[in-house]
Amino acid sequence: MDYNAVSDAALVSAYLKNDEQALPVLISRHEQRIFSFVISKVHDHSLAEDIFQETFFKVIKTLKRGSYNEEGKFLPWVMRIAHNLVIDHFRKNKRMPMVSPTQDFNIFDLINNGEDSIESKLIEDQIERDLHVLIKQLPKEQYEVLKMRQFAGMSFKDIAEQTNVSINTALGRMRYAIINLRKIMVANNVSLSRD
Repeated sequence: MDYNAVSDAALVSAYLKNDEQALPVLISRHEQRIFSFVISKVHDHSLAEDIFQETFFKVIKTLKRGSYNEEGKFLPWVMRIAHNLVIDHFRKNKRMPMVSPTQDFNIFDLINNGEDSIESKLIEDQIERDLHVLIKQLPKEQYEVLKMRQFAGMSFKDIAEQTNVSINTALGRMRYAIINLRKIMVANNVSLSRD
């Protein structure tokens, strides 16, 4: 099958029939648009990466559960998941009031686009330094993928080509890097919260 020539619906169908190659094609087909949407709302590359990853974890879970029924509307469905995760983030961090969007009102109009205070900037810099120390504890393959994705902003397709693995393997390494990073954070009693 020429994956790049088939529709999203056909790729979803192939993935549901255990064709593991279909999902990375779907992700790479839409990652730029979804990531750009998320970063335009959160204005933080690292946070946008987390939300992007969580979006596709939800997509995979929903597909595996057999709960997907948005025939032919894969991208709008994924964008809605990303949108909801962005709203969840701001609710959790109490940086915006809890209101629902209406036709005349867009919830994203409330997001504070102002400059961070000096204190916030110092905290953010410390968090970034802590994160760099923690990721060095990851296995080499996971560290490589995380570094290329997180700090070089490379697509999973480019990472796969550069490391001579499939896109699926690159995605898997990224997933395990995040899982292991969370374990390392717990073990070292490190929180990346800005509270």
